[in-house]
Amino acid sequence: MIDKAQAIKSLNNDAEFSIREGVITWITTPISDSDITTEQERLQAVYDSQAYARNRKKEYDQLNQFEMIFDDDRDGTTTWVDTINEIKGRHPK
Repeated sequence: MIDKAQAIKSLNNDAEFSIREGVITWITTPISDSDITTEQERLQAVYDSQAYARNRKKEYDQLNQFEMIFDDDRDGTTTWVDTINEIKGRHPK
C-alpha cells in the first residue's frame, strides 16, 4: 500500500511535513487530502500494474542465464529460450 508520505513526495518532492498518527503537519504549503488520496490511488495502480515484472525478475535472478546461453550455443539446444518463455507464460503482461 502506498502511504501518504510517498504520495506527497510524488506530488511535490520539496514538500516539508511530518506525519504522526495519521495527522499531517505542514511546514511548506499544504496539499489537499483529496489530492493526496488520488495520488496514492494512482501510484498503487502503477505499482500493481508492474507485478508481472517483479515476479519475472525474481525468477530470472535465480537463473544462471549466461551459462544457459553458452550451453545452448555449444549443445545446439534451446533450454534458455524455453525457460524464459515458461517464466513469461507464468507471469504475462
